[in-house]
Amino acid sequence: MTSPGRIMLGDTVAKSRYHVTRESLVRYAGASGDFNSIHYRDDVADAVGLPGVLAHGMLTLGLATQCVVDWLGDPARITGYRARFTKPVIVAPDEGAVVEVVAKAAQVDEAAGTARIDLTVTFDGHAVLGKSQVWISLR
Repeated sequence: MTSPGRIMLGDTVAKSRYHVTRESLVRYAGASGDFNSIHYRDDVADAVGLPGVLAHGMLTLGLATQCVVDWLGDPARITGYRARFTKPVIVAPDEGAVVEVVAKAAQVDEAAGTARIDLTVTFDGHAVLGKSQVWISLR
């Protein structure tokens, strides 16, 4: 992977895999205050027509951004981010789910000391976030 101080357009700067479990969802619910039962009860998810218990969208976004934070080594160097939620992450009761993130340099402005990192975030071979982008300070 590339060092945060010296990146080139198109560089893959980071890759991560995150195992999300039902326990992860309970912990996230407690931290975020989002206790919607579609995030922990199969019967409720089924009753509203979902294919299973869903990971919180903001948990998925947080994991995607964490990949860049880990690479940078300093969360304060992230100056902005955005994403569209395109597909849910279904968290199976026993196996959980694996969210994969690939971060690539999409714009680099050395004079300004900034870059845009585009994220490809997938679960089960499908993109779960669209137009997922993180802006960073290179200094």
